[in-house]
Amino acid sequence: NILHIKNIGIIDELTINLNGGFNVLTGETGAGKTLIIDSIGIISGGRFSKEMIRKGENTSYIEICMYEPNSKEAIDGNIIVSRQIWANGRNMCKINGRMVTVNELKEFMSEFIEIHGQNDTQGLLDSKKHLSYLDGFSGTKLSNLKEKYQKLYLEYTRIQKELKANFGDDKERQRKIDLLQYQIKEIEEANLKENEEEELEEQRNIIANSAKISENLQKANSLIEDGGSMAIRALEKIEDIDKKYQETSTNLKNLYYELQEVARDISGYKEDTYFDENERNEIEERLDLIRLLKRKYGNTIREILEYREETEKELDRIENVEEYNNKLKSKLKEIETEMTEKAKEMHKIRKLSGNKLSLEINNELKELEMKNAKISVNVKYIEDEFFATGKDIVKFYIATNIGEEEKELA
Repeated sequence: NILHIKNIGIIDELTINLNGGFNVLTGETGAGKTLIIDSIGIISGGRFSKEMIRKGENTSYIEICMYEPNSKEAIDGNIIVSRQIWANGRNMCKINGRMVTVNELKEFMSEFIEIHGQNDTQGLLDSKKHLSYLDGFSGTKLSNLKEKYQKLYLEYTRIQKELKANFGDDKERQRKIDLLQYQIKEIEEANLKENEEEELEEQRNIIANSAKISENLQKANSLIEDGGSMAIRALEKIEDIDKKYQETSTNLKNLYYELQEVARDISGYKEDTYFDENERNEIEERLDLIRLLKRKYGNTIREILEYREETEKELDRIENVEEYNNKLKSKLKEIETEMTEKAKEMHKIRKLSGNKLSLEINNELKELEMKNAKISVNVKYIEDEFFATGKDIVKFYIATNIGEEEKELA
């Protein structure tokens, strides 16, 4: 294990090899012993004051290389952790080159480094770690039991997740079914058709311009009638004079008959431009309904219809998954029974080990001239809940004087 420090207080640059077991730092006041301990605290995610940066420098850097072959973060057995801090308060923390937050660094390093100072016994005061301390003291019988229990616990949590995904909770399942049925019904009752929205928009546009359309269709019809007939009468007056006038008159009459067909079409268009107010309102209401469904289920009518198909499939899956869920629930009960048996066995071992550990610590306290102090390891069995380590909550309690009430060590 190697610690590298740069620009911390009076330290310019320092590398310390911490291998070889128990390491002791000695030296006169002001030599930098505290700065080394503070640096270990900083690399462990502790607080940092910009006053700690070496005078004249803008940044401090701390790096530690730890040999931890059993850690999932280890590369070739080593973990390299670094933290660089600038005078403006900016931090850069890395674990094997991967950037992490200060909180992530603190949580990660708590597994490897504990700093016990005059007022700082971090791990010992963390009641979450008390159970692991007791289990470490309890021996192989408990560890074997816990290993079997934890295999069951993994399967237990897996089945719970699957049931949740399958709406295994009856109330949640019914709520989901009701929602899906409502959505399907809402889309079906709308009776949507592809391209319907475009057709309605076109109709609405015609309605909005109906007066203008009608006026100009009427004008076009009149011009065809009046202009064509007047031209034919004029040519008829001279068609006997020359053959070419007769041919032109005949051609004009043929064109006029075709125009009459066009005029009939225009008359039909005029009839189509009549709309009453109710028809206008129906179109607007229909377009409003389509816009509402688009906001809820898709950007187009096709997407809305596809959403209904997918929703019908999901509803069918949920309604038919009950039989499978019942099998999962039955398996879950079997696992809970096995876990409870092993949790009770672990509880008995922990209670006995807790009493033994309390007795041994209290004997040591007497040797330390703390004859009135008493430590007790409290092991509480939680009936209605499973934890990853069993059904126990372990906390260390202490009374420092005779007659004092026991309180949590923290």
